[in-house]
Amino acid sequence: MQRVIFHVDMDAFFAAVEQREHPEYRGKPLIIGGLEGRGVVSTCSYEARRFGVHSAMPMAQAERLCPQGIFIQGNYPLYRAASHEVFEIFHAFSAVVEPLSIDEAFLDMTGMEQLMTNAHDYAVQLKATIREKTQLVASVGIAPNKFLAKIASDLEKPDGLVEVPADEAGIRAFLWPLPVHRIWGVGKKTEQHLLTLHVRTVGDLAKLPEAVLRKSFGEKTAAQLRALSLGHDDRPVAPRGPQKSIGREETFLTDLRTDEEIARALHDLAREVGWRLRRASRKARTITLKVRRGDFHTWTRSKTLARPTNFDDELYDVAKTLYHDLHPVGGIRLLGISGSNFDESEELALFGEEANEKKEKLYGVVDDLKKRFGKNIIK
Repeated sequence: MQRVIFHVDMDAFFAAVEQREHPEYRGKPLIIGGLEGRGVVSTCSYEARRFGVHSAMPMAQAERLCPQGIFIQGNYPLYRAASHEVFEIFHAFSAVVEPLSIDEAFLDMTGMEQLMTNAHDYAVQLKATIREKTQLVASVGIAPNKFLAKIASDLEKPDGLVEVPADEAGIRAFLWPLPVHRIWGVGKKTEQHLLTLHVRTVGDLAKLPEAVLRKSFGEKTAAQLRALSLGHDDRPVAPRGPQKSIGREETFLTDLRTDEEIARALHDLAREVGWRLRRASRKARTITLKVRRGDFHTWTRSKTLARPTNFDDELYDVAKTLYHDLHPVGGIRLLGISGSNFDESEELALFGEEANEKKEKLYGVVDDLKKRFGKNIIK
């Protein structure tokens, strides 16, 4: 059976949600991200993109390119709520949905011929339903595999709908004229290397002798590039399993340099991660610390505990020990703490169980206060 895959990507999602909620932002260059220090652009409206602004750009550069823009910090609870609305529609249209991020997903439409006259009309109906129920706009790519569907959804943004033919000739006619950086895994360095081999388009890559590819990139990468250049991708649409880690990291406006600053930052992160773990009814057996120095040198260190935890003080103690054992020299740009290796069948300890029950009750009271008055009500 020929597969039918949709890739649905919400257009300028964060900005579109803000413009939906704030009519005064509509039709204007809206830029969302960190507003202080080393802040970067999370996303921006299409009106801002006309000035050269794009995501991951330093906010200071965005301000130079678009001084007339509206600059705001992100409202992530609002975006998550809007994402939930959109994904409810995805699941109404397909039984098999693979989320890629908060605003995009693969939908497997294979075998759904009785529900749709054809894939194109079904995609039109999906886009119309999203617009009607959420006042947001989506672009859709239709193809016989995930790789081609994702490329197709990006080609006619915003409000795009592109269908890739399922036959080999149609796939090549669609894919081969595109610039080679459209291939997954072809970043700037790989593209520059390919340019030295006179490879500019996907078609050029497909026609490059396999021996040249293997010599330049090795067996595994060469095989991947060859397959993608021919439009081959046999990965299934796979709904995600349970969340595997819960964490929090923070990039600081200025590098941290004193022990007191670092201890305070680790304590705040541990408090946030403990809160998130308890809200998710999870206890983590493995605690991971991430440290990035001002020169971007980055370390991660982990410790696996005999007994899982979601207590702030225990997370802090582990993170502090990992940091002191690492003993990085120089200013610290970023710190992060995460918990993983969740254990839902925690064994009872022979000793200290009474103290553990007291902690459970204490954190239960703290969490109730946070739910009622906000997570910063008590520390």
